[in-house]
Amino acid sequence: MAIYKVETQFPWQGPLSDQAIRVCRMFGLTIDRLTDKAPMHKCCVEIRPGDIVYLTGPSGAGKSVLLRELERCVPASDAVNLTGIDLPQDRTVVDCFDSDVVTSLRALSTVGLSDVFSILNRPCWLSDGQKYRFRLARALAAGKPFVFADEFCSELDRITAATVAFNVHRLAKRARTTLVLASCRDDILMDLAPDVLVVKDFTGPAEVIYRTGR
Repeated sequence: MAIYKVETQFPWQGPLSDQAIRVCRMFGLTIDRLTDKAPMHKCCVEIRPGDIVYLTGPSGAGKSVLLRELERCVPASDAVNLTGIDLPQDRTVVDCFDSDVVTSLRALSTVGLSDVFSILNRPCWLSDGQKYRFRLARALAAGKPFVFADEFCSELDRITAATVAFNVHRLAKRARTTLVLASCRDDILMDLAPDVLVVKDFTGPAEVIYRTGR
């Protein structure tokens, strides 16, 4: 078990053009007030090995910021982020895994890439949703203690998203991989069954909710 505390703020640094000055006057704002009202992103969360941490809230509230700050709390050698996984142009999907064929197919099936046309396609030619699932499969197969994934299942339809969330939960628990996921979707909560739910809105620190009996 470890406690992670993050706190970051982005002060206003916009150029003070004539247009910006007019807008400030219209709303009765001063530069000092703009700086003082800069969003503060705070979170204190207890994470155990194998926990699924789900950051959720409206678009633009700061979920990605919290995910990025939490990743900085973890040694780089212990973590993999989906954004850092490339999409090879010279290999098929199944050739991008170091394990045997059966294990590779199982990893792809977990994220819903089980049809032969996807498996034998090149990652760079997949659809956006398939590219995301390919990266997710690669991340889960990397064997790192932590996996960080922003926009989790955001581009998938309801049924596919639910299936992926359910399968990812089972795989993470079996491998004791800690997942830190961020998305505005709340229709996959039942299937994902996160151990820690972090709700971020536009004001104040994030609300952290722990699953009973975790």
